[in-house]
Amino acid sequence: MALIGTGVLKGMGVTLKTFLGTYPWGRALLRVLRFPPSDGLVTVQYPDVKQQHHERFRYFPFLVYDGTPENLRCVACKICEQECPPQCIHIVMEKDAQGRPVKAHGRTLPKQFDIDMSICMSCRICVDVCPFDAIEMDNQYELSASERFEHMIFDKQKLLKSADYFQSIKPTEAAVVDQRLSAKAAKAAPSKPTEGQRPTP
Repeated sequence: MALIGTGVLKGMGVTLKTFLGTYPWGRALLRVLRFPPSDGLVTVQYPDVKQQHHERFRYFPFLVYDGTPENLRCVACKICEQECPPQCIHIVMEKDAQGRPVKAHGRTLPKQFDIDMSICMSCRICVDVCPFDAIEMDNQYELSASERFEHMIFDKQKLLKSADYFQSIKPTEAAVVDQRLSAKAAKAAPSKPTEGQRPTP
């Protein structure tokens, strides 16, 4: 049976340990009590020193492409636009003169893909609902600007980043996504007939 208030006590313990670690005598006491040593610093000298975030740290979304920007994973299905809680995503599908969707690499394309970063919650719902793994969360957080409408609305060109970039910032998650995409590609590929077997028409 869990005791009520244990979370508060643990939090107070972390606070006390941090407090003691800011003083030389406190660090000596922590060493006597066999706690991991610390240098007493709880902040970094930003912007000269950048904090190293965990791989799961997320900020704003970006669009993923394979190889070249023309091979965008997004098919303009608008699921992320519909599921976005603050409604900060706006997508327009690319169409030809007859109003038919334009396709490239076997998929439709977004003519316009905008995200208003000034109201984005970084909730990751757009990533979770995307069936094509076309949108992921970035770890770039230095995006402040003095003008909201000019600088904080990211269009398709600003959002585009390669799959290699995604692998570099989130290798664990990217490996899972690549495995899932490989399984989909293998399932969609036409099966080759075995020896002695006639291909199905």
